[in-house]
Amino acid sequence: MPIIIVEFKAVCTDTAAKESILLQYHPRFAGEDHQIDTYFNVSSGRLKLREGIIENALIQYERNNELNSKKSSVLLYKHAPDKSLKEILIHSLGIKAIVDKKRKIYFIDNVKFHFDTVNELGSFIEVEAIDEDGTIGEAKLTEQCNFYKSLFDIQQNDLIAVSYSDLIIEKK
Repeated sequence: MPIIIVEFKAVCTDTAAKESILLQYHPRFAGEDHQIDTYFNVSSGRLKLREGIIENALIQYERNNELNSKKSSVLLYKHAPDKSLKEILIHSLGIKAIVDKKRKIYFIDNVKFHFDTVNELGSFIEVEAIDEDGTIGEAKLTEQCNFYKSLFDIQQNDLIAVSYSDLIIEKK
């Protein structure tokens, strides 16, 4: 069953200030991760292999490129680090893009916060309101994202419609 996520991503020139705002709400700190996301050539949606210290997963998702909070339908396979899986995917599908980032990860209930520094791109904040079992609903997830967008004073011109992989490809 797909996980439903409503999310936004924004350029963030002062992640420390945004993180300070979040800390006032006593989030759970999951840690700081160095993640390599390898995106593969697929006919629909996006497929990426995330390799990190905290998070390791094969992630397939469908999402429209929109500036506002947007819905994603996500299939997630969590796994232990495994070179063979990556080799199979590279051999079978080919690499579309590689995103190398440092990520601070926080949670408040079902909402996940990322403070990212992405090689070649800069600093970003990403907020994901997550419904793993269909009990929360898209309307509530959107409401949660809108609350945090307002809390962090995210302006429309700060929002990013596309994935980091798209930005990396665009730069080349």
